[in-house]
Amino acid sequence: MQFLKILFWCLLAFVAAVFTLGNWTTVPIKLWGGLIAEVNLPLLLFVTFLIGLVPTMLYYNAIRWRLRNRLATSERTLADLRGVLAPAAPASLEPDAPVIPPAAVPTAVPPGGA
Repeated sequence: MQFLKILFWCLLAFVAAVFTLGNWTTVPIKLWGGLIAEVNLPLLLFVTFLIGLVPTMLYYNAIRWRLRNRLATSERTLADLRGVLAPAAPASLEPDAPVIPPAAVPTAVPPGGA
């Protein structure tokens, strides 16, 4: 599986390199006050990709952090409740004494059946 991951990332890097070499042109961007910035197309696409990726990743990590904290709090509460509600074992039972299983529970007979 690790080999497939490495192969995927190498293939993606190769496609990105071919795209970069094939589209190495400057793109004029009109700024305020009549300024024009000339930026290479691959750099412009990379920056716009990061503008979309970074806020999404920040939101995702914040949600994961919040859910992880909620889960840890719930697990601590559950452990505390288990400690409080755990019944104490009777001291009269000997470790070698045979354990008697509980009696069988009668089952309901369907109507019309024997």
